Amino acid sequence: MLAKKILLAIMTLVILTSAGCGFKLQRSYSIPAELAELHLSSSDEYSELTRLVRDRLRINRISLVDAAEKIPTLRLINDSLERATLSLYPTGNVAEYELIYLVHYSVTLPGQDPQDFDTEIRRDYQDDPRTALAKSREMELLVKEMRVQAADYIIQTLASIGAE
Repeated sequence: MLAKKILLAIMTLVILTSAGCGFKLQRSYSIPAELAELHLSSSDEYSELTRLVRDRLRINRISLVDAAEKIPTLRLINDSLERATLSLYPTGNVAEYELIYLVHYSVTLPGQDPQDFDTEIRRDYQDDPRTALAKSREMELLVKEMRVQAADYIIQTLASIGAE
């Protein structure tokens, strides 16, 4: 009986201290009530970014609805991946690239003009022609991580718009 009380006291203490320090689940944001229903529009409904944003909205309990006059709209306008050379080997082959993932999107609240946003995520990527297959897989993983980060930034933007 005493052990149960001690365990309950410890659990209560852990819960209270974690709540007081600002702990929250990863990818969980305080989305304002005015954005509880949202229309998501994308130039490519089946893109990886659109899927990730849709998942983040669902995690944050945002209902996706059809477009209407009184419904806020998140519009994913475009996303692109650029690759720039950072360094070369003495042979002239590329040694290192910089990957740049750009996302352009807008948010329109009822009765307001659209607010445009751009997100840019950069990663360095070392290339070695001797391990082309492994490096190709590494680049795919980097791009996927960049898309996940962009989706998180978009949700953070939604949380900050409602705070204004």
